[in-house]
Amino acid sequence: MENCIFCKIASGEIPATTLYEDQDFRVILDLGPASKGHALILPKEHYANIYEIPEELAGKAMILAKKMANVLTRALKCDGFNIVQNNGEPAGQTVFHFHMHLIPRYEGDQVGLTWNPGNLTEEDKEEILSKVKAEF
Repeated sequence: MENCIFCKIASGEIPATTLYEDQDFRVILDLGPASKGHALILPKEHYANIYEIPEELAGKAMILAKKMANVLTRALKCDGFNIVQNNGEPAGQTVFHFHMHLIPRYEGDQVGLTWNPGNLTEEDKEEILSKVKAEF
């Protein structure tokens, strides 16, 4: 995409701190990190979100996320790890180029990625099950 900032970063047109690169992805440090070592996995091809990225490439992104989580955990001695992938503005996506956040977590770091658990009612469970099964 012509005006996509992540396309420009992934292609090397805009410089970034690259931690890893292969034929499909570039992994960079996030300029607005949630914690020390917060990185982004960017596919080199443009896909707006999880709905557009081909399944094979999505699988490769998750495999890369696992590898990078291990590398970053060893290198930074973090205490935990979040892998976050947002789709759509209501879900927190602000750049509409598929990407995965790799967020090292440290004891007491105050990174806010939690929610208050609700309750799964029988009515909701039955509705969700019937609607999802109908999609297959």
